Amino acid sequence: MQYQLTTTNISEKSIQVQLPSSKSISNRLLLLNALSYSPYEIKNLSDSDDTKAMLGVLNSNSTTFDVGAAGTSMRFLTAFLSKIVGEWILTGSERMKQRPIKTLVDALNHLGAKIEYVEKEGYPPLRIFGSNLEGGELELPGNVSSQYISALLMIAPTIENGLKLTLTGEIISRPYLEMTLALMKEFGVTSHWKGNVITVPEAPYQPKVVTAESDWSAASYWYEIVAFNPGVEVILKGLKKISLQGDSKVKNMFEKLGVTTKFSKNGTTLTNTGKTPGRFNYNFINEPDLAQTLAVTCCLMDIPFHFTGLQTLKIKETDRISALINELQKLGFQLTSNNTDDLKWDGERTEIALESPIAIDTYKDHRMAMAFAPAALKYANLVINDPMVVTKSYPHYWEDIAMAGIGFKTIEG
Repeated sequence: MQYQLTTTNISEKSIQVQLPSSKSISNRLLLLNALSYSPYEIKNLSDSDDTKAMLGVLNSNSTTFDVGAAGTSMRFLTAFLSKIVGEWILTGSERMKQRPIKTLVDALNHLGAKIEYVEKEGYPPLRIFGSNLEGGELELPGNVSSQYISALLMIAPTIENGLKLTLTGEIISRPYLEMTLALMKEFGVTSHWKGNVITVPEAPYQPKVVTAESDWSAASYWYEIVAFNPGVEVILKGLKKISLQGDSKVKNMFEKLGVTTKFSKNGTTLTNTGKTPGRFNYNFINEPDLAQTLAVTCCLMDIPFHFTGLQTLKIKETDRISALINELQKLGFQLTSNNTDDLKWDGERTEIALESPIAIDTYKDHRMAMAFAPAALKYANLVINDPMVVTKSYPHYWEDIAMAGIGFKTIEG
């Protein structure tokens, strides 16, 4: 399926949007709820595909689980099931079977787990023989996926002797680890992080009534829309000014791109000042999920950029660095990369046929669809392939952006 995007004039210059709740927080809360044997339901739980996958496994009586494309669920549940007595099969989509998990499996096996690979060494699906785990000391590279580390941290209080985790080298996606530890503290477990060592004691989690925040990652697409739409004011509902989410830094990034943020009891108001920088350089080591939004925004605002700290983008839903290079080239932008951890645009462009439809591939990646859709405000013939990938994190995305004058019609194919 494809969506042919259309643009219309909007009658309301002030748009109010109820953002989805954070799937990162929701999935952590679900695991902590389970580990604390909580009788309480989580308030404002995400309705994303990833959270539904997590919830489905935790509520299932089966021994075989398919989490589809939900990377967070795959990593968190690998750790969780390794301490639940029984034999479990954990699998996912074809792309999930290409996403490495060896670092986490090796760490868990070091703690006494027994996890085997059903197909390819180092990748899902997994056969997990759940048992009691013994904690102690463990060493991991700090530049691996933060989801591996968060998975270990969350089960750490429930295993014998807790866990002393040493992270070697550069620590990436630090805010996600801080989020995990802060949520664990809400459930009664206080950890200690000094230097590159995180110590989590053996201790019981305490059940608690909790509420998931709205999603700052989802907010990024509204910042992009306001950046392209100077006359429009957007009021986002449900965001916290003091947030557990590292992606709340999007407000600082877009302030440099001419979008201001004002917090009030009515919501978070975004307005366009018209100011833009001559160049935008940024290290995304702590906010990699914002790179796609910023890449499309900078290109369409004609702002050369150099992004670094993107090493985790190659193992996301797709290789996001390659995907951005490929799809922005369709719009005439010539991006380059060292093919490891950076993305660069120096302003080089080629002419394209604007009268022909431009079909953007989404690579089964929700953030590709959502980052490119606002480009319809600049390109009249934009088509989004496989548009419903947005349900992974923002199920009502297309209905919401229609309020900003970005409509769609379905093209079957």
